[in-house]
Amino acid sequence: MSVDGARRTEILQTAAMLFASSGLRTSLKEIADACGILPGSLYHHFDSKEAIIVELIERYRADLDEIAQKALHDLQEPGPEPVSEGISALTSAIAACSVRHRAAVLLSFYEPPSAAGDELVRLARGTPVAIETAMLETLRLGRASGYIRSGIDLETLADRFCTTSLGVFPGAPGADQLPAIRCRILLDGVAARPPSDGDLDGSAAFVAAQQVVDSWHRAEDEEDERVATLRAVARAEFGRKGYEATTVRDIASAAGLATGTVYRLIGSKDELLASIMRSFETTVQSGWKSVLDSASGAVEKLDALMWIDINVVDRFNDEYNTELAWLRESPPTEAKLGRTLTARLRDLKALLADGARTGEIRVEGPTADIRAWAMFDAVWTGSTILRKVGARAALGLARDSVLRGAARRD
Repeated sequence: MSVDGARRTEILQTAAMLFASSGLRTSLKEIADACGILPGSLYHHFDSKEAIIVELIERYRADLDEIAQKALHDLQEPGPEPVSEGISALTSAIAACSVRHRAAVLLSFYEPPSAAGDELVRLARGTPVAIETAMLETLRLGRASGYIRSGIDLETLADRFCTTSLGVFPGAPGADQLPAIRCRILLDGVAARPPSDGDLDGSAAFVAAQQVVDSWHRAEDEEDERVATLRAVARAEFGRKGYEATTVRDIASAAGLATGTVYRLIGSKDELLASIMRSFETTVQSGWKSVLDSASGAVEKLDALMWIDINVVDRFNDEYNTELAWLRESPPTEAKLGRTLTARLRDLKALLADGARTGEIRVEGPTADIRAWAMFDAVWTGSTILRKVGARAALGLARDSVLRGAARRD
């Protein structure tokens, strides 16, 4: 590699590290300082910050495409390995790719800035079609061999596998083991004796979950109209553009208010975000508590938690996106997670332990912490699936994968 090529690679690697920890607010000067060069020298390699972002995302997509091509090639020349190993290998490869390109995953999570060039807009709005196709074809082979059960929408299931693979938090306990464990959850299911949909719909836990979901409408109706509008606009801007890229002026303009009025109503941007996320966390916490306090078994409670979370993503998608991107910025230590998410992990650990004790739930994993982290992602359904099929069908997919397992049980 030439000296210029080595320097260019160093700049990209340094920028990726800074973008992953600080987001789009990272400046070219900060990148140059971290590389130990003058900003003018950096411009010799990249004419703008956007050019760096474009190349990082292009490298990420190219890596994904290469993984997809290998998977599709392997399908053309199948070896003696069982289909389950092919699904697991592809899942792990996608997860490893997302860790290698953590900054690009984050940078493509939000809409590009309004002044972004055509190339960045194209990349940000594009979807990694090749990897989704590779996963779909792998699952189709599983269906043809009798390994994957009939009656499950394979396109949506492929989306679920890909989304789950991208949800790896570097630094989480046992992060290197999570992709394989999550894959086994979706293939094998965690319920030792899966109840019917009718039994799950009629459980005390599900009834409690539905009552909480219904109460969200009433809470929204009771909020002060002007403040409610402002909060709704801010939620949309944070969820669409990211917190760092959104200004109070952006929020005021979108709400049709003067900037000074926004400050009088909600204070600073930090205060507004804190208020929105406190409300969001309280919403999730109250839903989980109602389910976990119900007189139901562990599998029924897990099912009801998935229904709560589906409705959270459906109703509060902007807050969910904001929190998810924040979590993915750096290793999720207990201090960073905060009391709310730490409590959710603690709830899952307790629920899994209760289910294991009664013989209702089986989840593999070397420690209780790793099993809870694996299940934490499984109980959430991504917004892409919700947009495609709706809340009720998303619950059906969750039941058919997380609870019953997509693979045929002998």
